[in-house]
Amino acid sequence: MATRKAKEQADVQASFALLWGEQEPPSRGPKPSLSATRIAEVAIGIADTEGLDGVSLARVAKEFGVTAMALYRYVPGKAELLDLMVDLAIGPPAEAGDIPGGWRPQLTEWARQCLAMYRRHPWILAATGTRRQIMGPHQLGWLEAALAALAGSGLTPAQRHDTFLLLVGHVRTVAQQHVDHDDAASDEWARLTAQALERHEQRFPALTQAIAAGAFAPREASPLDFGLERILDGVAALASR
Repeated sequence: MATRKAKEQADVQASFALLWGEQEPPSRGPKPSLSATRIAEVAIGIADTEGLDGVSLARVAKEFGVTAMALYRYVPGKAELLDLMVDLAIGPPAEAGDIPGGWRPQLTEWARQCLAMYRRHPWILAATGTRRQIMGPHQLGWLEAALAALAGSGLTPAQRHDTFLLLVGHVRTVAQQHVDHDDAASDEWARLTAQALERHEQRFPALTQAIAAGAFAPREASPLDFGLERILDGVAALASR
């Protein structure tokens, strides 16, 4: 148990050093021809086109024409590489601080840019959804931008952080729906649901009425907006108290 905990702590320290540029340069062997950043950038390209399952040290090494072992001079392992990939792909935070009107339009723009980031790199949802990882400068920058927008809202620091969690949770949900969407599957779901309701509409009167009124029909509005507006309405009500 002690050995496993020591290894986990060492892995955390390795990720921290990699993310924040505090890695010790190799002291032996030939002059490094690669860098952790270049390796992560290639891995991001693979993840963007093939998904996260396509990323391995062997696969990345092949792009450079070297062996997987050669990459260990720059990244301790796949977990640490993944941490660096996430931070680099997330990129600098949304520039919303100069938007007039205060915290609400600034957070609206923050959320929209955050969703755009997830759509550019949908694999980030899986990479950050299963474990608590070390946050790099870009990830902390997004958190900083959201908290800075709320600085004049009148909320307590804890309430500002809770608001951030609400926002990023909503954005991730919308992004995941986009990843999971399949036109053929959606059409089949609609067909089977309509068939079931034709036979059992008396058991589901509210659902039948909602579908008949077009509640499930495709909409032109962004799926982000409705939930975002309701969250910000609630934050505004809290701030006014």
